[in-house]
Amino acid sequence: MILLWGVSSDGPLAAVQAALARRGAPVFHLDQRRAAETVLDLRYDETGVSGELTIGADRCTLADVTGVYVRAYDTRALLDADADVALHEHAQNLEGAVQAFLDVTPAKLINPAAAMASNSSKPYQAALIARHGFLTPPTLVTTDPAAAVAFQARHEAVIYKSVSGVRSIVSRLTDDHLDRLDDIAWCPTQFQAQVPGRDFRVHVVGERLFTCEIATEADDYRYAHRQDLAVSITEGHLPEEVAERCRRLAADLGLAFAGVDLRRTPQDEWCCFEVNPSPAFTYYEDLTGLPIAEAVADLLIAQAEERAAASRATKPTAARGQAVGA
Repeated sequence: MILLWGVSSDGPLAAVQAALARRGAPVFHLDQRRAAETVLDLRYDETGVSGELTIGADRCTLADVTGVYVRAYDTRALLDADADVALHEHAQNLEGAVQAFLDVTPAKLINPAAAMASNSSKPYQAALIARHGFLTPPTLVTTDPAAAVAFQARHEAVIYKSVSGVRSIVSRLTDDHLDRLDDIAWCPTQFQAQVPGRDFRVHVVGERLFTCEIATEADDYRYAHRQDLAVSITEGHLPEEVAERCRRLAADLGLAFAGVDLRRTPQDEWCCFEVNPSPAFTYYEDLTGLPIAEAVADLLIAQAEERAAASRATKPTAARGQAVGA
């Protein structure tokens, strides 16, 4: 059984669910919007995980779960503001219980919470990235406006963005921002020297790589329309040595599925900005036709097949030549 955790309107989750359906794989969708109907009975002892997940009339035996694709949202953001206190408490307790199950299940997780945590601190993740031979841009995280001004003077072309795992728009720091720099006193902000070059988005799915090449003049290609600029996203190709670095980086971060943001400089060096542990891959898949959802589905199914093979290997068999019914 493959467990999908998220909301039905989420594009990546829906794409993976459709890919699993095409393969005839058994799927149970833990829909966060149906929290009021959901009950989780989780038990864990020396024999392993047991219990049941119930949503209305639908049931999932936890011991049968072999793979989990996590695209969960903050439960608090999904509930109506006027929902009663009891529902809020139930939904948040349910979220904690599901996470407890994911912490102990032997199922293949895409991705474990512990592995995803590195993205919660961009500077911490950058230090991990640098160990794999990628360039990382000179960076300043500060609440001091004077330090930001000095950093800009040193590097001239500078961008700024969120220091946390919360998505933010990458923007160029210009003189128009200087009169608002005092605002960073209340919000630690990340400034980076701007790296010239061509962007690449690499989706690592197990050992498979799906590379997109991005051409644009925008500060942040995801929001090129905000600057009235065009963006072109096509299938790209990496040197094998760079591809292998991407595989090793994702594996060392504990991520079975990751979105790696690269830039190739005019000097043919490779800079890595971030590794996204829950990539919204459908944006790239829709533009390039790369079968990313299919690869994620294959990865989830492979775990089920491995477990079935292991179970067959450990089953006792009758001794050869033994009389039956004697």
